[in-house]
Amino acid sequence: MTDRQLGIAPFGLTPDGDPVQRITIGRDGLCVSVLTVGAILQGVWLEGATRNLTLGSDRLSDYADALRYHGALVGPVANRFSHARAPIDSQILQFEANQDNRHSLHSGQAGTHRKVWRLAEATESDLRLELDLPDDEGGFPGNRRVSATFQVDGASLHLHVHVTTDQPTPVNFANHSYWNLDGTPTWAGHRLWVDAAHYLPTTPDFCPTGEIRPVDQDDMDFRKTRRIDPGVNHFDHNFCLSNARLPLREVLRLNGQSGIGMVVSTTEPGIQVYDGRNAIRPGRGPYEGLAIEAQGWPDAPNHAGFPSIILRPGEEYRQHTVWRFTRG
Repeated sequence: MTDRQLGIAPFGLTPDGDPVQRITIGRDGLCVSVLTVGAILQGVWLEGATRNLTLGSDRLSDYADALRYHGALVGPVANRFSHARAPIDSQILQFEANQDNRHSLHSGQAGTHRKVWRLAEATESDLRLELDLPDDEGGFPGNRRVSATFQVDGASLHLHVHVTTDQPTPVNFANHSYWNLDGTPTWAGHRLWVDAAHYLPTTPDFCPTGEIRPVDQDDMDFRKTRRIDPGVNHFDHNFCLSNARLPLREVLRLNGQSGIGMVVSTTEPGIQVYDGRNAIRPGRGPYEGLAIEAQGWPDAPNHAGFPSIILRPGEEYRQHTVWRFTRG
């Protein structure tokens, strides 16, 4: 086991005066810390590695500004709605246009990354956070109940996200952690494998064009493990893993030069990879970490060929994502 102290500790107050806690769980050589604000995965420590494998901060104020998405569970809809709207049945839903005054990014002010979640349960190896989202907040219909369960099992971290609603509503959660397995200034020299034959090209402002393009038409084919480097590989795209949510399966591998590796498995039909060019921690530079976000396809309601992200009353949204860590 790492030398991190397991348990619950205060982590400060939000600008509104709400207390934030840090919960550290672990066993069998892996421990993780999660914050009640944003359900943020703040730290991941693997026995034998002296560094945090994910990018975070020990200052709560950083998460209100520069690190507002780092490690957070972003929802109710992660990624973008082009032109800040989405059709659902006979309605056109309108959302906050918080990207360039044109598009909606990560649900804007209504995003779950901004909220303090309730700690419902914590043991040595598990914790569950809960959140209620009111009808029409940020333009999202339905009273929604959300739970996020983190579980450490061996060298693996499991995340289960569960959502119910009383009205039809779009739901697309994504953990937005940034990863650097070497502790180096950038992710240069990491090696990447993604089990995807297609990806989503984007407009200049990073919204999907609607095309589902074969990865071998561009330099986006990672079905064989390849070295990646900033300035050579440019990422802010969704890789299309499937056309629907599927049973848990291995979809992505990231390996550092240090010998530490990470294998991502998920139920989700897509996984976004972002190179971190503008996600800069205080005192650090660009491209420090790769964001790897298991998710539904972005902007799905605006594209007829994309898998639906609409959740209806009586249905349950269930995401299961696993990060398994290895030492070379």
